Parts: sequence; C-alpha cells; structure tokens
Amino acid sequence: MSIYVGNLSYQVTEEDLKQAFAEYGTVSRVQLPTDRETGRPRGFAFVEMESDTQEQAAIDALDGAEWMGRDLKVNKAKPREDRSSSPRSSWGGGNARRNNNNRY
Repeated sequence: MSIYVGNLSYQVTEEDLKQAFAEYGTVSRVQLPTDRETGRPRGFAFVEMESDTQEQAAIDALDGAEWMGRDLKVNKAKPREDRSSSPRSSWGGGNARRNNNNRY
C-alpha cells in the first residue's frame, strides 16, 4: 500500500515528509514528484511505510491536519491509471493540429 499526500506546501522536502511520517512508524520510501519545467514540487507526494498498520495510523492522524500552513489530504493511494486508454490517445495526444505533415 502507498499513501497519497496532497495539498503540500511547495517548500516541502522528502526529508520533511520522512520526519512527519516517522512519528507513525518506519518510512520505507518517499516520492515527491516535481514539475518537469520548473523543477519545483507539484504539491503532492507518495509515502510508503513498513506496514499497513503504520500507514493507516498515519492516514488517520494526518488527513485534514494543518502542516506547513496547509490542510493536508492524506489517504490510500489509488493505482495509477493506464494513460494509453485515454480518449486522447486515439488522436495522437493532440499533436495532429500542430503537425503540418498531417493531411485530412
């Protein structure tokens, strides 16, 4: 299981998250996605802990809690959707309009 942590401050670091979640058990992994263009955090993260019990304790304690000036959204992470099944994929990702080589 993985925990989704949303509404994070853009100043948060992986170390900040490790420290916050360590109060509820052993943190085994933290993923803090960053924006490709700016390199700054995107405002959410994923945290994995040693056991489901520890993860549930963290979710129960931190969901809705105020941290670094923001009200956190903490819950079980949902499985990542397969992007190839989106309706846009059949249109070439929307690039057809920008490519002058396409003939209609």
